[in-house]
Amino acid sequence: MDEDKDTQAQAQQGKHNTGAADLEKVTDYAEEKEISGGNLDNAINAITDKRRRDAEQKADLEKRLASVKVKKEDVDVVVQEFEVPRPKAERVLKENNGDLQAALTALLNA
Repeated sequence: MDEDKDTQAQAQQGKHNTGAADLEKVTDYAEEKEISGGNLDNAINAITDKRRRDAEQKADLEKRLASVKVKKEDVDVVVQEFEVPRPKAERVLKENNGDLQAALTALLNA
């Protein structure tokens, strides 16, 4: 009976040892792979530039859409036919330069 307990204890200890060995492999790999400061700076700058360009494009789009005039009747048609909120109907019409037919087609294909 004591032999069974010893065998079980050794088997369990063996399982724990393999886990420690696996963990050691992972930490060795992570230590070998260092992150260079230059690459990190380049990545941060690239992300910052992309966010800035995206924000500029969005601001330009919003400015262009704000200049588009839409007819109240066209907005009413879109709201009634597609049961969308008025702001969404106005947005779709503005994105399609106030063209009702193009806006309806865009909503159908969305």
